[in-house]
Amino acid sequence: MFQNPVRSEIDALLKRARTIAVLGLSEDPSRPSYHVAEELQKFGYRIVPVNPVAKEILGEKSWPSLDAAIRGAGPIDVVDVFRRPEHVSAIVDEAIRLEVPALWLQDGVIDEAAALRARDAGIFTVMNRCMFRDRSALA
Repeated sequence: MFQNPVRSEIDALLKRARTIAVLGLSEDPSRPSYHVAEELQKFGYRIVPVNPVAKEILGEKSWPSLDAAIRGAGPIDVVDVFRRPEHVSAIVDEAIRLEVPALWLQDGVIDEAAALRARDAGIFTVMNRCMFRDRSALA
């Protein structure tokens, strides 16, 4: 059974991270992904949108895939996932291949087997938590 890292480890990740790829970031300001990314920007994080149909979101160039984002935008500290659970397994496969250091599955994005696979591959993995809410608790 997957368990999230303890709070102190999550806090340490949020303190050291600088660049967050937001996978599934919507251009629509009414969507949770937009709100969370916008608030994370206000905390000083660099947001790297990953959305295959958008050109730019929140003033940042949008990339069509995680692979393209890493090649084009440079190193990513955390991949924040706003996709439906059925997409998580493929996202984890890509994250393992790309050797991303941390994977954050937002509220409701739950795939126990995929999260275990990511963690077992050495990726710091958080599941079913809101990055903005956890970062806000640090302030």
